[in-house]
Amino acid sequence: MAADPVLAAGIGVRHGRGWAVRSASFRVGPPTPGRSALGILIERPAESAALVNVLAGAVRPAYGELRVLGQDMATGRGRATVRGRVGVARRAARPVPGIKVRGLVEHAARLAGPGGGDRHVLAAAILDRLGLSPWAEVAVRLAPDSVGRRAPLAAAAVHQPELLLLDGLLDGLARRDAAALAESIRDLGRDTGIVVTGADVSALELACDEVMILTDGVLVSG
Repeated sequence: MAADPVLAAGIGVRHGRGWAVRSASFRVGPPTPGRSALGILIERPAESAALVNVLAGAVRPAYGELRVLGQDMATGRGRATVRGRVGVARRAARPVPGIKVRGLVEHAARLAGPGGGDRHVLAAAILDRLGLSPWAEVAVRLAPDSVGRRAPLAAAAVHQPELLLLDGLLDGLARRDAAALAESIRDLGRDTGIVVTGADVSALELACDEVMILTDGVLVSG
């Protein structure tokens, strides 16, 4: 049986001199038909980023047990193993000026390194899957919001990761654009575990089967 993409038991995540998350426990199960992402409502972007950094293997949890893709994230080896198997898309990320949608996705495929397949083929496949092929030669910064948010999602998913971490990607979108992005997230959820953080609960509910709420560092069921 495949390991859960994420299994957290009483973890603490630091943010500056304080805590982004205290004694949190949650689980993201393996992809199954009809099941989608886990949403975590976090009002402060910096706290959301801190949690995503821990799940992505950039830093270790301060305490507690965290396993991502079966790896112990308290160890350097576990974090290094996970970093190549996850995809991360952040609203706060700023693309290179002038970079086009196809260029952004192909650049992400190139950074994924050897073994993932031809970057042009991988990029074409995810662009087609997310309905971005007609926008491939448009600069990301000039694209409509619905495209500008799907482009980093495509970049995060191009190397076919086992876990997707989407930080604030649904925030600040018009309802129609949020619904279109949520549909893309649900589609990707057929193949990979997904965690979506954000400050807009109604947008999270479009994309996620379950939404947890972070309140004063404590995660509670929505």
